[in-house]
Amino acid sequence: MNKRILGIFITLCLLVFSFQAVAFAAETQAKPNIVILATGGTIAGAGVTSTTTVGYTAAVTPVDKLISNVPELTKVANVSGEQVAQIASESMTMDIWLTLAKRVNQLLAQDNVDGIVITHGTDTLEETAYFLDLVVKSDKPVVLVGSMRPGTAMSADGPLNLYRAVILAGTKEAVGKGVMVMLNDTINAGREVTKTITDRVDTFQAPIIGALGVFTGDKPVFYRQSLRKNTTATEFDVTNLTTLPRVDIVYHYAGNAGTMIDAAVHADAKGIVHAGTGDGSIGKAEYPAIENALKKGVVVVRSARVGSGIIARNGEADDDKYGFIASDNLNPQKARILLMLALTKTNDVKEIQRMFWEY
Repeated sequence: MNKRILGIFITLCLLVFSFQAVAFAAETQAKPNIVILATGGTIAGAGVTSTTTVGYTAAVTPVDKLISNVPELTKVANVSGEQVAQIASESMTMDIWLTLAKRVNQLLAQDNVDGIVITHGTDTLEETAYFLDLVVKSDKPVVLVGSMRPGTAMSADGPLNLYRAVILAGTKEAVGKGVMVMLNDTINAGREVTKTITDRVDTFQAPIIGALGVFTGDKPVFYRQSLRKNTTATEFDVTNLTTLPRVDIVYHYAGNAGTMIDAAVHADAKGIVHAGTGDGSIGKAEYPAIENALKKGVVVVRSARVGSGIIARNGEADDDKYGFIASDNLNPQKARILLMLALTKTNDVKEIQRMFWEY
């Protein structure tokens, strides 16, 4: 009799264990599979004290520690991590961009990957986001995330930013939205967002255009979508690229005589983005240097140092006469990215201008 009862007990335990295993497998399968690619930045930074929010050391916490520091991630996704780089983002390079883009495309081509989160320093986060927006070849969500305070600060914003970035990368509503940036509960398009304040958590904004959406609690809510071509709709492919053409940004200021334009040409720049005043104005003293650059085959894009607004073609300069390209509403750093990629396809200024209108 005791053996019979023992047998029944063991059978019941096995059934309970089987049901639990099935439930666990179903729960795991139901959660999205998100890969976190880490590149360093403040989100991986550490300060001397809990009140150190300036003068901390960036890029010291590895990706596995970033993930384990936010145990709530396991409730919303099946998360894995890879360390692509470990730098403060002011030291971002084109080589890292290419490595990152190729790895993102490899991962998103896998059926068992539903989305990508990239941890990144905030200084060049917008540039990496726009670069990826132009070269990622998948509609699956790609979300860049960072923080303005190191993880050791008493009010560190990184853990919650990372948690919500993972939620965003795993939500169906984020599919087809292009590369996004998520900080401070705000979802922005990689093409349109820029860092606007040196030290506040609400630094990332999309001037004039506005955010794609926001988080309410743990739920992302979208209100609009960027209409410029991105990801699978672009003509750019980095698969076989090992380098990008050199493009320099020249900043205009009162009294500028074109010295930096000459320097860019001497450094063998293939393109120059002129960050002009107002509506992309070029000073009279700069024209000899610019004309020399054009004669040497350097492609010149007119952008503006003011940070937002559309550059009117043939407005503050005779673009048709000189063969300038108007940057539309891309700021100088993003105009540089598009010009670099454009130069991998063509040197025809009419074709490049088309790209600036489309992307």
